[in-house]
Amino acid sequence: MYKITGHHHISMITKNVSQNNHFYRDVLGLRRVKVTVNQDDPSMYHLFFGDKTGSPGTELSFFEIPLVGHTHRGTNAITKIGLLVPSEASLSYWKARFAEHGVDHGEVTTYANHPALHFEDAEGLRMVLLVSNGAKVEHWETWEKSDVPAEHQIQGMGSVEMTVRRLDKLASTLTGMFGYAEVSRNDDEAIFQSIQGEVYGEIVVKYLDGPSEKPGRGSIHHLAIRVKSDSELSFWDEQVRARGFHSSGIVDRFYFKSLYFRESNGILFEIATDGPGFTADGDNIETLGEKLVLPPFLEDRRGEIEEKLKPIEEY
Repeated sequence: MYKITGHHHISMITKNVSQNNHFYRDVLGLRRVKVTVNQDDPSMYHLFFGDKTGSPGTELSFFEIPLVGHTHRGTNAITKIGLLVPSEASLSYWKARFAEHGVDHGEVTTYANHPALHFEDAEGLRMVLLVSNGAKVEHWETWEKSDVPAEHQIQGMGSVEMTVRRLDKLASTLTGMFGYAEVSRNDDEAIFQSIQGEVYGEIVVKYLDGPSEKPGRGSIHHLAIRVKSDSELSFWDEQVRARGFHSSGIVDRFYFKSLYFRESNGILFEIATDGPGFTADGDNIETLGEKLVLPPFLEDRRGEIEEKLKPIEEY
Protein backbone atom coordinates (compact mmCIF):
# COMPACT_ATOMS: atom_id res chain seq x y z
CA MET A 1 0.00 0.00 0.00
CA TYR A 2 1.43 3.37 -1.01
CA LYS A 3 1.52 6.19 1.57
CA ILE A 4 0.91 9.89 1.17
CA THR A 5 4.17 11.36 2.45
CA GLY A 6 2.81 14.79 3.43
CA HIS A 7 1.81 18.06 1.82
CA HIS A 8 3.35 18.93 -1.56
CA HIS A 9 2.22 22.53 -2.10
CA ILE A 10 -0.79 24.75 -1.56
CA SER A 11 -2.19 27.24 -4.09
CA MET A 12 -3.91 30.56 -3.44
CA ILE A 13 -5.40 33.52 -5.31
CA THR A 14 -3.87 37.00 -5.22
CA LYS A 15 -5.09 40.23 -6.78
CA ASN A 16 -1.70 41.97 -6.77
CA VAL A 17 1.39 39.96 -7.66
CA SER A 18 3.82 42.75 -6.69
CA GLN A 19 2.34 43.12 -3.20
CA ASN A 20 2.25 39.34 -2.89
CA ASN A 21 5.89 39.01 -3.97
CA HIS A 22 6.97 41.59 -1.40
CA PHE A 23 5.15 39.92 1.49
CA TYR A 24 6.21 36.32 0.93
CA ARG A 25 9.78 37.04 -0.13
CA ASP A 26 10.71 40.14 1.86
CA VAL A 27 8.55 39.82 4.98
CA LEU A 28 8.20 36.04 5.41
CA GLY A 29 11.72 35.51 4.08
CA LEU A 30 10.83 32.68 1.71
CA ARG A 31 12.69 32.21 -1.52
CA ARG A 32 10.80 32.99 -4.69
CA VAL A 33 11.72 29.81 -6.52
CA LYS A 34 9.70 30.14 -9.71
CA VAL A 35 8.09 32.91 -11.73
CA THR A 36 5.93 31.26 -14.34
CA VAL A 37 2.34 31.32 -15.61
CA ASN A 38 -0.81 29.34 -15.07
CA GLN A 39 -0.40 26.59 -17.64
CA ASP A 40 -4.17 26.52 -18.26
CA ASP A 41 -4.35 30.33 -18.66
CA PRO A 42 -0.90 31.77 -19.56
CA SER A 43 -2.15 35.35 -19.19
CA MET A 44 -1.98 34.77 -15.42
CA TYR A 45 1.18 34.82 -13.28
CA HIS A 46 1.93 31.77 -11.15
CA LEU A 47 4.51 32.36 -8.40
CA PHE A 48 6.04 29.73 -6.12
CA PHE A 49 7.76 30.46 -2.79
CA GLY A 50 9.56 27.92 -0.62
CA ASP A 51 12.93 26.87 0.72
CA LYS A 52 16.23 27.11 -1.19
CA THR A 53 15.11 24.74 -3.97
CA GLY A 54 11.32 24.84 -3.62
CA SER A 55 11.26 21.37 -2.08
CA PRO A 56 7.93 19.53 -1.96
CA GLY A 57 6.29 20.35 1.34
CA THR A 58 7.62 23.94 1.39
CA GLU A 59 5.84 25.47 -1.59
CA LEU A 60 3.30 28.29 -1.38
CA SER A 61 1.88 28.98 -4.83
CA PHE A 62 -0.13 32.00 -6.03
CA PHE A 63 -2.21 32.70 -9.13
CA GLU A 64 -2.66 36.40 -9.92
CA ILE A 65 -6.20 37.43 -10.93
CA PRO A 66 -6.18 41.26 -11.07
CA LEU A 67 -9.98 41.58 -11.29
CA VAL A 68 -10.79 39.16 -8.47
CA GLY A 69 -13.11 40.34 -5.72
CA HIS A 70 -13.10 39.79 -1.97
CA THR A 71 -13.38 36.36 -0.38
CA HIS A 72 -16.73 35.78 1.33
CA ARG A 73 -15.82 33.36 4.08
CA GLY A 74 -17.90 30.29 4.69
CA THR A 75 -17.79 26.53 4.85
CA ASN A 76 -16.61 23.83 2.41
CA ALA A 77 -13.25 25.50 1.93
CA ILE A 78 -9.59 25.27 2.89
CA THR A 79 -9.44 27.95 5.55
CA LYS A 80 -5.96 28.15 7.12
CA ILE A 81 -2.31 27.27 6.40
CA GLY A 82 0.13 26.22 9.08
CA LEU A 83 3.80 27.09 8.56
CA LEU A 84 6.53 25.46 10.65
CA VAL A 85 9.14 27.39 12.63
CA PRO A 86 11.88 25.81 14.76
CA SER A 87 11.12 26.94 18.32
CA GLU A 88 9.00 28.98 20.69
CA ALA A 89 11.74 31.62 20.54
CA SER A 90 10.93 31.81 16.82
CA LEU A 91 7.35 32.78 17.65
CA SER A 92 8.66 35.70 19.69
CA TYR A 93 10.93 36.70 16.81
CA TRP A 94 8.03 36.58 14.35
CA LYS A 95 5.64 38.47 16.63
CA ALA A 96 8.16 41.33 16.75
CA ARG A 97 8.80 41.11 13.00
CA PHE A 98 5.07 41.23 12.23
CA ALA A 99 4.70 44.31 14.43
CA GLU A 100 7.63 45.97 12.63
CA HIS A 101 6.11 45.29 9.19
CA GLY A 102 2.51 46.09 10.12
CA VAL A 103 1.28 42.51 9.65
CA ASP A 104 -2.07 41.64 11.20
CA HIS A 105 -1.32 39.06 13.92
CA GLY A 106 -2.49 37.74 17.28
CA GLU A 107 -0.83 36.69 20.49
CA VAL A 108 1.18 33.50 21.01
CA THR A 109 -1.33 30.72 21.67
CA THR A 110 -1.87 27.09 20.70
CA TYR A 111 -3.39 25.57 17.59
CA ALA A 112 -3.99 21.84 17.04
CA ASN A 113 -1.90 21.18 20.17
CA HIS A 114 1.10 23.16 18.88
CA PRO A 115 2.48 26.50 20.18
CA ALA A 116 1.23 28.95 17.58
CA LEU A 117 1.02 32.52 16.27
CA HIS A 118 -1.88 33.43 13.96
CA PHE A 119 -1.46 36.07 11.25
CA GLU A 120 -2.89 37.21 7.91
CA ASP A 121 -1.42 38.72 4.77
CA ALA A 122 -2.80 41.96 3.31
CA GLU A 123 -5.46 40.07 1.36
CA GLY A 124 -6.82 38.26 4.40
CA LEU A 125 -5.21 34.86 3.79
CA ARG A 126 -5.26 33.16 7.20
CA MET A 127 -2.05 31.49 8.36
CA VAL A 128 -0.54 30.27 11.60
CA LEU A 129 3.08 29.72 12.60
CA LEU A 130 3.54 26.41 14.43
CA VAL A 131 6.51 25.24 16.48
CA SER A 132 7.90 22.21 14.67
CA ASN A 133 9.93 20.66 17.51
CA GLY A 134 12.25 19.25 14.87
CA ALA A 135 9.44 18.04 12.60
CA LYS A 136 10.43 20.00 9.48
CA VAL A 137 10.21 18.46 6.02
CA GLU A 138 13.29 16.23 5.86
CA HIS A 139 14.78 17.83 2.74
CA TRP A 140 14.14 21.46 3.75
CA GLU A 141 17.17 23.67 3.02
CA THR A 142 18.06 27.02 4.57
CA TRP A 143 17.88 29.99 2.19
CA GLU A 144 21.11 31.83 2.94
CA LYS A 145 20.00 35.11 1.32
CA SER A 146 16.78 35.37 3.32
CA ASP A 147 16.35 38.43 5.56
CA VAL A 148 15.18 36.03 8.28
CA PRO A 149 17.93 34.43 10.39
CA ALA A 150 18.39 30.71 9.73
CA GLU A 151 17.35 29.81 13.28
CA HIS A 152 13.89 31.35 12.72
CA GLN A 153 13.20 30.60 9.04
CA ILE A 154 9.93 28.99 8.00
CA GLN A 155 10.61 25.29 7.46
CA GLY A 156 7.71 24.29 5.27
CA MET A 157 4.02 23.57 5.65
CA GLY A 158 2.41 22.21 8.79
CA SER A 159 -1.27 21.76 9.64
CA VAL A 160 -3.72 22.70 6.88
CA GLU A 161 -7.24 23.55 8.04
CA MET A 162 -10.37 22.56 6.11
CA THR A 163 -13.87 23.65 7.15
CA VAL A 164 -16.75 21.50 5.89
CA ARG A 165 -20.40 20.69 6.38
CA ARG A 166 -19.87 16.94 6.27
CA LEU A 167 -16.87 16.14 8.42
CA ASP A 168 -17.41 12.37 8.29
CA LYS A 169 -17.37 12.38 4.49
CA LEU A 170 -13.97 14.06 4.38
CA ALA A 171 -12.75 11.82 7.21
CA SER A 172 -13.75 8.76 5.17
CA THR A 173 -11.76 10.00 2.16
CA LEU A 174 -8.66 10.78 4.21
CA THR A 175 -8.64 7.55 6.22
CA GLY A 176 -10.39 5.10 3.92
CA MET A 177 -8.75 6.03 0.64
CA PHE A 178 -5.48 7.76 1.53
CA GLY A 179 -4.62 5.96 4.77
CA TYR A 180 -4.40 9.04 7.01
CA ALA A 181 -4.58 8.34 10.74
CA GLU A 182 -7.28 10.11 12.74
CA VAL A 183 -5.33 11.24 15.79
CA SER A 184 -7.98 13.25 17.66
CA ARG A 185 -11.64 14.23 17.47
CA ASN A 186 -14.23 16.19 19.39
CA ASP A 187 -17.75 17.27 18.43
CA ASP A 188 -16.78 19.67 15.68
CA GLU A 189 -13.08 19.08 14.91
CA ALA A 190 -10.83 16.18 13.93
CA ILE A 191 -7.11 15.98 13.17
CA PHE A 192 -5.61 13.63 10.59
CA GLN A 193 -1.98 12.84 9.76
CA SER A 194 -0.62 11.19 6.64
CA ILE A 195 2.39 10.01 8.66
CA GLN A 196 1.28 9.49 12.23
CA GLY A 197 3.09 11.79 14.64
CA GLU A 198 4.27 14.19 11.88
CA VAL A 199 2.78 17.66 11.53
CA TYR A 200 4.02 18.21 7.94
CA GLY A 201 1.19 16.01 6.65
CA GLU A 202 -1.47 17.13 9.13
CA ILE A 203 -5.00 18.18 8.17
CA VAL A 204 -7.30 19.81 10.72
CA VAL A 205 -10.96 19.39 9.75
CA LYS A 206 -13.59 21.64 11.35
CA TYR A 207 -17.35 21.27 11.09
CA LEU A 208 -19.32 24.37 10.07
CA ASP A 209 -22.83 24.55 8.64
CA GLY A 210 -23.97 27.45 6.52
CA PRO A 211 -23.21 28.90 3.09
CA SER A 212 -20.15 27.81 1.16
CA GLU A 213 -17.19 30.15 0.91
CA LYS A 214 -17.12 32.33 -2.20
CA PRO A 215 -13.46 32.48 -3.26
CA GLY A 216 -11.62 35.69 -4.00
CA ARG A 217 -8.34 37.41 -3.13
CA GLY A 218 -6.65 35.63 -0.24
CA SER A 219 -8.60 32.41 -0.67
CA ILE A 220 -7.06 28.96 -0.97
CA HIS A 221 -7.67 27.20 -4.26
CA HIS A 222 -6.39 23.70 -3.51
CA LEU A 223 -4.05 21.54 -1.45
CA ALA A 224 -1.58 19.25 -3.20
CA ILE A 225 -0.43 16.13 -1.36
CA ARG A 226 2.80 14.23 -2.06
CA VAL A 227 3.58 11.00 -3.84
CA LYS A 228 7.04 9.85 -4.83
CA SER A 229 6.67 8.60 -8.41
CA ASP A 230 4.63 8.33 -11.58
CA SER A 231 3.63 4.77 -10.72
CA GLU A 232 2.27 5.88 -7.35
CA LEU A 233 0.32 8.67 -9.06
CA SER A 234 -1.24 6.12 -11.43
CA PHE A 235 -2.23 4.00 -8.43
CA TRP A 236 -3.97 6.97 -6.80
CA ASP A 237 -5.74 7.85 -10.04
CA GLU A 238 -7.29 4.38 -9.93
CA GLN A 239 -8.26 4.77 -6.27
CA VAL A 240 -9.92 8.15 -6.85
CA ARG A 241 -11.99 6.74 -9.71
CA ALA A 242 -12.85 3.56 -7.79
CA ARG A 243 -14.42 5.64 -5.00
CA GLY A 244 -16.64 7.41 -7.51
CA PHE A 245 -14.82 10.74 -7.67
CA HIS A 246 -14.13 12.45 -10.97
CA SER A 247 -10.39 12.53 -11.69
CA SER A 248 -8.78 15.02 -14.03
CA GLY A 249 -6.49 12.23 -15.14
CA ILE A 250 -2.74 12.63 -14.92
CA VAL A 251 -1.52 16.06 -16.03
CA ASP A 252 2.12 16.81 -16.79
CA ARG A 253 2.95 20.13 -15.12
CA PHE A 254 6.59 19.77 -16.22
CA TYR A 255 7.96 20.44 -12.71
CA PHE A 256 5.84 17.55 -11.42
CA LYS A 257 2.95 15.39 -12.58
CA SER A 258 -0.39 15.54 -10.85
CA LEU A 259 -4.10 14.82 -10.85
CA TYR A 260 -7.03 16.73 -9.39
CA PHE A 261 -10.33 15.72 -7.81
CA ARG A 262 -12.98 17.19 -5.51
CA GLU A 263 -14.08 15.23 -2.47
CA SER A 264 -17.71 15.13 -1.30
CA ASN A 265 -17.70 18.63 0.25
CA GLY A 266 -16.16 20.17 -2.85
CA ILE A 267 -12.63 20.55 -1.45
CA LEU A 268 -10.17 20.42 -4.36
CA PHE A 269 -7.22 18.10 -3.87
CA GLU A 270 -4.21 17.71 -6.12
CA ILE A 271 -1.96 14.67 -5.88
CA ALA A 272 1.53 15.60 -7.10
CA THR A 273 4.83 13.80 -7.64
CA ASP A 274 8.01 14.94 -5.90
CA GLY A 275 9.92 15.41 -9.13
CA PRO A 276 11.46 16.37 -11.39
CA GLY A 277 11.46 19.74 -9.56
CA PHE A 278 12.09 23.39 -10.35
CA THR A 279 15.42 22.93 -12.11
CA ALA A 280 13.85 20.76 -14.81
CA ASP A 281 13.58 23.75 -17.17
CA GLY A 282 17.33 24.46 -17.01
CA ASP A 283 17.01 27.05 -14.25
CA ASN A 284 19.93 26.52 -11.88
CA ILE A 285 19.72 26.65 -8.10
CA GLU A 286 21.67 29.93 -7.88
CA THR A 287 19.21 31.83 -10.10
CA LEU A 288 15.87 30.18 -9.30
CA GLY A 289 12.98 32.60 -9.39
CA GLU A 290 14.86 35.54 -10.89
CA LYS A 291 13.14 35.62 -14.29
CA LEU A 292 10.01 34.45 -16.05
CA VAL A 293 10.39 30.80 -16.99
CA LEU A 294 7.98 28.90 -19.23
CA PRO A 295 7.58 25.17 -19.70
CA PRO A 296 8.75 24.04 -23.15
CA PHE A 297 5.24 23.74 -24.61
CA LEU A 298 4.64 27.45 -23.96
CA GLU A 299 8.07 28.77 -24.98
CA ASP A 300 7.04 29.53 -28.57
CA ARG A 301 4.36 31.87 -27.16
CA ARG A 302 6.78 33.82 -24.95
CA GLY A 303 6.36 37.14 -26.78
CA GLU A 304 2.58 36.99 -26.58
CA ILE A 305 2.66 35.91 -22.93
CA GLU A 306 5.15 38.57 -21.80
CA GLU A 307 3.15 41.29 -23.55
CA LYS A 308 0.11 40.48 -21.39
CA LEU A 309 1.97 40.29 -18.06
CA LYS A 310 2.54 43.42 -16.02
CA PRO A 311 6.13 43.53 -14.65
CA ILE A 312 6.47 42.61 -10.98
CA GLU A 313 7.37 45.75 -9.04
CA GLU A 314 10.10 45.66 -6.41
CA TYR A 315 9.13 47.30 -3.09
